[in-house]
Amino acid sequence: MAVRISGVTIPNDKRVEVALTYIFGIGRNTANKILNQAQVNKDTRVNKLNEEEVNKLRGIIEKQYRVEGDLRRDVMSNIKRLKDIGCYRGQRHSKGLPVQGQRTKTNSRTVRGNVRKTATSGKKISAQKT
Repeated sequence: MAVRISGVTIPNDKRVEVALTYIFGIGRNTANKILNQAQVNKDTRVNKLNEEEVNKLRGIIEKQYRVEGDLRRDVMSNIKRLKDIGCYRGQRHSKGLPVQGQRTKTNSRTVRGNVRKTATSGKKISAQKT
């Protein structure tokens, strides 16, 4: 039985604590809070949950937490607002550079698109012997 919560099919073979983190907006800490509130053991596997426990989890997540589509929409609107007002963070988002103060001389390959230029000695190799 595949369990769907907030439009996401969570994996059956994982522990509930980890499986809930597959939902955008729920991390390990939030998953533990949800499980304590629903009185579900965090070590049980998803396929061992009964329908009542799944409904408890689904109800808590949908009523109390902003997840998946709503959260993504909020994040995108916040970024759009920053771009529109032209603040520093908005400019960094527009240029595709690190936003939260990281260094860019090195270590920003992921954000920049993994640009790797190999370093050479600078000496040209002659094409043929003279």
